Amino acid sequence: MKRRLKQTIIAVVVLLVLGIVARIAYSAYIRAVYPIRYEDIVTECAAEYELPPSLIYAVIHTESHFKEDAVSRVGAKGLMQLMDATFEWIQEQHFDEPISVDRILEPSVNIHSGSKLLAVLRTLFTHTETALAAYNAGSGTVKKWLADTQYSADGETLTVIPYPETEHYVERVLQAQKRYQTLYEIP
Repeated sequence: MKRRLKQTIIAVVVLLVLGIVARIAYSAYIRAVYPIRYEDIVTECAAEYELPPSLIYAVIHTESHFKEDAVSRVGAKGLMQLMDATFEWIQEQHFDEPISVDRILEPSVNIHSGSKLLAVLRTLFTHTETALAAYNAGSGTVKKWLADTQYSADGETLTVIPYPETEHYVERVLQAQKRYQTLYEIP
């Protein structure tokens, strides 16, 4: 009887230790998948453009997986995947001293420009989901969707996103944002 009790206690302790090790390993893995990088720049942009840092991290994660020199098949560049024309527009319209498109891949320049674009879109569309759809598909496209009762009942929110790529993009960013909020306890 004592031997069986001793074996049971050992088995329970081993299971507890394995559970703790598995939890630590999973936590390390998930933090590697959802890293915090460029923290000073993201914190500055979040404050300056009144954006949740988790949203900026989520967009960077979804767009480039934190690869500074990322270039998409359509030519979007950098951490926040900005097209040259969009970058130039945001620089000319919203910055006192516009920066040349030659610097689009610089992390600070790209994150500031992408965050400002995101802030402009959030002001224009009010709902984060709609702003993210515009970040992906373009504001003109989203304005057309909002004007169509097939896609929007109130002209402000999208009940249907007709582009599967954009619908998937919005879902991925919002999931990543929740991960960042949970993992790092940030807004």
